[in-house]
Amino acid sequence: MKRGKKYLEVKKRVDPQKAYTVDEALKLIEETKTAGFDETVEVAVKLGIDPRQADQQVRGAIVLPHGIGKDIRVLVFAKGEKAKEAMETGADYVGAEELIDKILKENWLEFDVAIATPDMMSLVGKLGKILGPRGLMPSPKVGTVTFDVAKAVKEAKAGRIEIKNDKGGVVHAPIGKVSFGFDKLKDNFLAFMDALLKMKPPSSKGAFVRKVVLSNTMGPGIKVDISSIREELKGFELAA
Repeated sequence: MKRGKKYLEVKKRVDPQKAYTVDEALKLIEETKTAGFDETVEVAVKLGIDPRQADQQVRGAIVLPHGIGKDIRVLVFAKGEKAKEAMETGADYVGAEELIDKILKENWLEFDVAIATPDMMSLVGKLGKILGPRGLMPSPKVGTVTFDVAKAVKEAKAGRIEIKNDKGGVVHAPIGKVSFGFDKLKDNFLAFMDALLKMKPPSSKGAFVRKVVLSNTMGPGIKVDISSIREELKGFELAA
């Protein structure tokens, strides 16, 4: 891949052989910003799991303390009072068969999160091949199949992110925007890592977290020292 001059210039500031402390890595995130837009800050974590084993899958969700800096479009599959509850809570799209048909016939996917009440799942199941590969299928494991529609919508709007390993045993997630600044990004990063560490499957042996890398949208990867993360989490408190 051919890289631009700005990328090559900021890449010189990052030592690919070094694992930086949490503070050092987050400061470099700001220093390696090159785009004219507000770049997303992302974390990638290589886990010590065998992703081929069903009992070693990592899946959950977390509402980050400061959100992710994105306007989340929420769709809710529900009827009756639960549909009314979803609309009153701020869902962008609410419906049942008509929304399912729209997705099936038009391949309509103008939403970021899909929530469904349990009684709707027999119908929503038809969308598995469309929503599943895109990470949009409602799931009880991450709280998007629930009768507590109001809570699910509020959390989604607040920037609730899903934590899920890919086929290579890596978890990818956004933790905010560069414009958040050091303190908010640190809060979000530590909250994410705290939640992830608690998701270690009982059958996973040895070190659960093998490698952690931070980056912004257009910048180079910045390796974070795992012992530094654990040290920060010992006294982890949200910034005022």
